[in-house]
Amino acid sequence: MIVVDTTVWIDFFNGRDVAHVARLRALLGESEIVVGDLMLCEVLQGFRTDREADEVEGLLRRFDIVSMGGDDIAVAAARNFRALRARGVTVRKTIDLLIGTWCIQNRRPLLHNDRDFAPMVRHLGLAEVAVAP
Repeated sequence: MIVVDTTVWIDFFNGRDVAHVARLRALLGESEIVVGDLMLCEVLQGFRTDREADEVEGLLRRFDIVSMGGDDIAVAAARNFRALRARGVTVRKTIDLLIGTWCIQNRRPLLHNDRDFAPMVRHLGLAEVAVAP
């Protein structure tokens, strides 16, 4: 089961020819893909019209949608934030901290293109999906 971050979905829907999108395409139909509710929100808010958002929502709902929030994840994410801050690292976006923490807690690898996840990989054990350079 692979979690795909917003950064990958955005590039996928914009038709970008980049390594992380190629990896997503390779995984489609081969691996179980999970979409977090947080990613669903981030992806859909990027569309200008309801029609575009509705079409993409229909496509994303073909995958399992999982809730990535809740009090347990919130507390664990805050703990992870403090652990990283103690190492001199500040994650820029709380939503990325929640996503990364959910993946760590649920032992699910993350396909992403976002530098905020690098310290979580390095210091917290976040598993990431390998992308060819």
